[in-house]
Amino acid sequence: MSLVEFLILIVIAAISGGIGQSLAGYSLGGCFASILVGFIGAWLGKWMMHEFNLPVIFSITLFGKSYPVVWSIIGSAVLAFALGVITKGRQTE
Repeated sequence: MSLVEFLILIVIAAISGGIGQSLAGYSLGGCFASILVGFIGAWLGKWMMHEFNLPVIFSITLFGKSYPVVWSIIGSAVLAFALGVITKGRQTE
């Protein structure tokens, strides 16, 4: 994985994590937290997609690799909601 691929992956994870936190209604922190939520949410969303045999709704293909953006956002929202409920995170308005 090149530096450009890694930076693109970080940007996609940050955007997915931020949107997921907004959908869940909980803010878990700043940009670094959004990146972490995005990475873990991407894994969780991809797992849910494969586990329940759901289709890929929208994905971005870069450098021969596919990134399921919608499932990353859904996974991030599920993760942010679960963490927000457990830790009593700050609710966004």
